[in-house]
Amino acid sequence: MQWDRIAGAWDMFLWGAWYSAHLTALAVAIGFVIALPCSLILLRGGLLRPAVRFYVYIFRGSPLLVQLFLIYYGLGQFEWLKDTWFWTPPEFLKGVKFQYPVPSVSGEYFIDWKTAHARHFWPSFRSEWWCALLVFSLNSGAYMAEILRGALATTPKGELEGAKALGLTPFQVTRLILIPSSLRRALPQMGNEVVFMLHGSAIVSVITVQDILGAGRTLNNQINGAYEGLLTAAFLYMAITFAIIGIFRKVERRYLRHLDPGGSAAKAGTEGPPIPEIATIGTMR
Repeated sequence: MQWDRIAGAWDMFLWGAWYSAHLTALAVAIGFVIALPCSLILLRGGLLRPAVRFYVYIFRGSPLLVQLFLIYYGLGQFEWLKDTWFWTPPEFLKGVKFQYPVPSVSGEYFIDWKTAHARHFWPSFRSEWWCALLVFSLNSGAYMAEILRGALATTPKGELEGAKALGLTPFQVTRLILIPSSLRRALPQMGNEVVFMLHGSAIVSVITVQDILGAGRTLNNQINGAYEGLLTAAFLYMAITFAIIGIFRKVERRYLRHLDPGGSAAKAGTEGPPIPEIATIGTMR
């Protein structure tokens, strides 16, 4: 093991970790925004239900790598798309610049500031970053739609009947009772989805993105080795995964305390309420 070469490439690995972490965070956040209305449509039906089912089936039924290739390499064949802002940033952004923070070992508080053109941040399908974010968001949204649908379907009837007895409207029942209750029960599966998305983000290195795995492969090519880069990448993935699991466990202890038979209720000598079973179909890739 060439430890000195690993230490010399730490800046590259730090940038790759930042890239993978914030790509995962944005994809999961956008995916949740997509998944919540989709799960309600799947549960209650309506005219949009077949379209939502088709979307969920497509993104759960095909490999993530194939979806990424179709977007990144496939959209360029459509000439009409190249004449739109989806391909070429608008001219009014030309000359607009701003500074943004980037991780750095040598910078103050491990942060450096760089200047970039605003056109570089325009959501264009020419950019591997925006293609990866689009695919990951749609994929995560499809999986989380099934997770939330299962959680919504297992809402105790007593909660809904109590809300109706109070005279709440259907919209108020959904906003105040149904969604908050189901989100608490879906926390473990949501944590799994974030971890799966982090691990799935490793495939962006095949479209020239310098994420954690991309940094490891670059280091291996530089030193003509096989283990240094990949083992360092594996360590960083495990470190981020450990952090994600720790965060979700703290959130679960806070919001699922009343569902734990061995928690405060048991210590007080009373039997806690049973933990409801949650439908987890579609939570595993």
